[in-house]
Amino acid sequence: MNTKILCVWIALLTCQIAGAQTKNVTWGDQGNGTYINPILNADYSDPDVIRVGDKYYMVNSDFHYMGMPVLESDDMINWKIISQVYRRLDFPDWDTNGNYGGGSWAPSIRHHDGKFWIYFCTPREGLMMSTATDPHGPWSPLHCVKRIGGWEDPCPIWDDNGQAYLGRSQLGAGPIILHKMSADGRTLEDDGHVIYTGPVAEGTKFHKRDGYYYISIPEGGVGEGWQTILRSKNIYGPYEKKVVLEKGSTNVNGPHQGALVDTPEGEWWFYHFQLTEPLGRVVHLQPAHWKDGWPVIGVDIDMNGIGEPVKVWTKPNTGKKVPVSFPQGGDSFDSPELNLQWQFNHNPSDADWNLTERKGWLLLKALKADHLRASRNMLTQKCIGYEGTVTTEMDMSSWTEGQRAGLFCIGNLFNGIGILKENGKNYLYLENNGSVEKVKPVSGKKIYFRATMNARTNQHQLYYSTDNKNFTPCGEAYSLRFGDWKGARVGLYSYNTLRDGGNAFFNWFTYDFN
Repeated sequence: MNTKILCVWIALLTCQIAGAQTKNVTWGDQGNGTYINPILNADYSDPDVIRVGDKYYMVNSDFHYMGMPVLESDDMINWKIISQVYRRLDFPDWDTNGNYGGGSWAPSIRHHDGKFWIYFCTPREGLMMSTATDPHGPWSPLHCVKRIGGWEDPCPIWDDNGQAYLGRSQLGAGPIILHKMSADGRTLEDDGHVIYTGPVAEGTKFHKRDGYYYISIPEGGVGEGWQTILRSKNIYGPYEKKVVLEKGSTNVNGPHQGALVDTPEGEWWFYHFQLTEPLGRVVHLQPAHWKDGWPVIGVDIDMNGIGEPVKVWTKPNTGKKVPVSFPQGGDSFDSPELNLQWQFNHNPSDADWNLTERKGWLLLKALKADHLRASRNMLTQKCIGYEGTVTTEMDMSSWTEGQRAGLFCIGNLFNGIGILKENGKNYLYLENNGSVEKVKPVSGKKIYFRATMNARTNQHQLYYSTDNKNFTPCGEAYSLRFGDWKGARVGLYSYNTLRDGGNAFFNWFTYDFN
């Protein structure tokens, strides 16, 4: 075996053993100077990352889920949600939740002229932009740069002379099209020019370095593709092409769509996603460096000139040491605002939920719907890690006829456990993708629900308890898949099949994962 490759494998094996000895979480920061991919084992799809000063900021596509979280990190590995870009999409039909798979597709984040800029396209409505001087918010109301359907994956670049451009692709991927844009980022100044055509080319990300314009794009499709870099001395091309990352001999399918980022110390790194079931598109980090004017990403294990993803590696040298941490999960509902990980799957009806009517409790009023997938007061967050357990306490003393509320774990299926009121009686019930099974009558005011998620076996189980100590499994364990472009999620719901009416109060939501 080549000596260089042998040394790489020895280093990886050493890191893997050290990581396994120091912590139980087999992904992310291992607390010993190494990390294990994925660094974010949750559905932060289509990630884009930038460095501003000594901090790093990430955005991701969240499709029909409202908010688009902004995450911050000091060391490129440990991330925290610090804001949400928007709460609403002010277009027809977004007050209902019939827009599964729509909404924010592959955003880009950039820092220019003292401001943070975020661009994204929705497949039907158009090209959106928001800015902020502080990434913690507030973010400006969404500005529709172009009201048009069929666009995706935009990215701006401001050239050295101040001229702004925006690259994007077409719905379904490719070609890559370049527009001139006003310096304030609010108006496109032409109809665009095709600058590259390739196999499922999308996810445009612009960089300029040493006189070259670089375009980083994924090609080949979500689950099977690779990462391509284009370069040219002229922003309009022609562009040279080089494939820089592929699955190769690894088990990381479709390693692409992400961001090239440097550290203040001069290191380079590349973020990308990998499609997994049932979590969705999880985030990996690859070492990178420059050679002959091209980025070299990952490790070329099979020696074919193209990098492959690493599993274990030394953490970036960012000049900072931070404790191991993860994005937010649980919520005590003690604050007047929801924690930032929560998202509605439609424009929120703010008159129908609150954290103030009963201190320390979340109120979800029941709005009319026929089934869980159609319910409007559905509050969700991403599933995190290989194994997880969520638990909540629900007060059912304010129930009305026809009401249903409880806890769900969803993906391509919309499954939940809850209480329904029928003919004046409360019943424990299961909802399995629209089918309802009454389990047994229940009495009292409070009940506890739990869901366990195992991404390794893809088995998810729902439970109930009357004392928060002894939990009884309810129904069979089930598998989930990626659905509506999103991975598995958990959350809370309240709806009524007959009319608007009825209150469900939730006291807390705990989330343990590894």
